[in-house]
Amino acid sequence: MDEKTDVVRLKRPAERALDAMDRKLLGALIEDATVSYAELGDRVGLSPPAVHERVKRLKRSGAIRKIAALIDPDAAGKPLLAFVHVDTTGWGKTPVLLAIEEHPEVEEIHSVAGDTCMLLKVRTENAHALEGLLARLYDTPGVKATRSYVVLSTYLERPVQAGVTTQWPALAKLAQAGLEAVSSRP
Repeated sequence: MDEKTDVVRLKRPAERALDAMDRKLLGALIEDATVSYAELGDRVGLSPPAVHERVKRLKRSGAIRKIAALIDPDAAGKPLLAFVHVDTTGWGKTPVLLAIEEHPEVEEIHSVAGDTCMLLKVRTENAHALEGLLARLYDTPGVKATRSYVVLSTYLERPVQAGVTTQWPALAKLAQAGLEAVSSRP
């Protein structure tokens, strides 16, 4: 039955953009993706079948890429977080350089603009393990240099958020406070 309804839905016009309810649903899923459709429905104000249909659509459209566990780095034995800038010869998006993803310590690889070519987010057991990873990076053809930034404290780390900022209330308050301070000067 699902196959038939999916085919019918494929004949509809292109998927629409996320609406406020989609964003609310995504926000609830970010908090806890293991809850039932009934629980999600209670949180966002929809019936369980409506939640199921929306989640199915969000998966089909790619808005939800996958549902995965967030593993605690300490529990995984990788408490040391570092960002590594990698300078490369040429553009840097060669198959050899992108093979850096094979190192289990590497969580993210980004091509960036600025004074470096690539930015890596890595987690290791300790400083010695980071040093070993850096040595392996230097052995990668095309890597000219690296600069490492070891994280001392993390104040915010979260997945992509569903909400959209339309105004910056904190900045408005700061600006207002600044105006009041200037106007109260003699």
